[in-house]
Amino acid sequence: MKPEDVIDQVIGIATEAGEKIRDIYLNGSFKREIKSDNTPVTSADLAAHKIICQQLAQLTPDIPILSEEAADIPLSVRETWKRYWLVDPLDGTGEFIAGSGDFSVIIALVEHNRPIMGIVYVPMTKVCYYAIAGLGAYKRDGKNELRITSKQLKSNETDHIRLAVSRRQDPQSVLKLMNKPNHCELVVMGGAALKSCLVAEGRADCYVRLGPTGEWDTGAAQIIIEEAGGALIDINLQPMTYNERESLENPNFIVVGSADLPWDILLTT
Repeated sequence: MKPEDVIDQVIGIATEAGEKIRDIYLNGSFKREIKSDNTPVTSADLAAHKIICQQLAQLTPDIPILSEEAADIPLSVRETWKRYWLVDPLDGTGEFIAGSGDFSVIIALVEHNRPIMGIVYVPMTKVCYYAIAGLGAYKRDGKNELRITSKQLKSNETDHIRLAVSRRQDPQSVLKLMNKPNHCELVVMGGAALKSCLVAEGRADCYVRLGPTGEWDTGAAQIIIEEAGGALIDINLQPMTYNERESLENPNFIVVGSADLPWDILLTT
């Protein structure tokens, strides 16, 4: 199976899950619980998880699925997977609960520990970002589809960096990591994947993520930003890895539109 053979079907699955989330969001009647890792989960997360897992299993019955809402799979099992689906049914659950609308559905296809296809669907705008390794990154908005590329800053343009930050995070915690914080313009957006997509389409230059995330938060975003011309790397500027550790928690990471800039100098880490 080539990713390009199933991309439209998988976008359709993400869209159906997103429409279910949208319906629950607009209806305003959802159940909320706290998981064992002290993060929230809602009935919308679980409904989207069910749709995605059932339909992916029908589409590709031989490819295992790792979803945030069913992630209790030991490494001894996962390390046998050469290819698997990596899913976050609802990225931005906190934004969903807060009512900001900044949340998305994430589906990635990982092969040999690297994402090779990724989809980020935004229920409230019905915009879809997607990418396939070697074939570019795209933004689909209704009937319009555009290839997206990140903003390639030149070394003499780093005195003005557009920094994507969370709606609910103190921006100072991120600004203090920048070598010239007073030269940063803040671009506010909720949801980790959505901020990564801002960088991928050139609306922000950098996104620094501090705090816990799972591999499902970055799989699709990584291939999208890479195909757009940027990079998603850990805070020490090393490549992100997938399905190689017992824990599925990511290190702190950054998303950059211009992969060739000296980020080791621009950041104070």
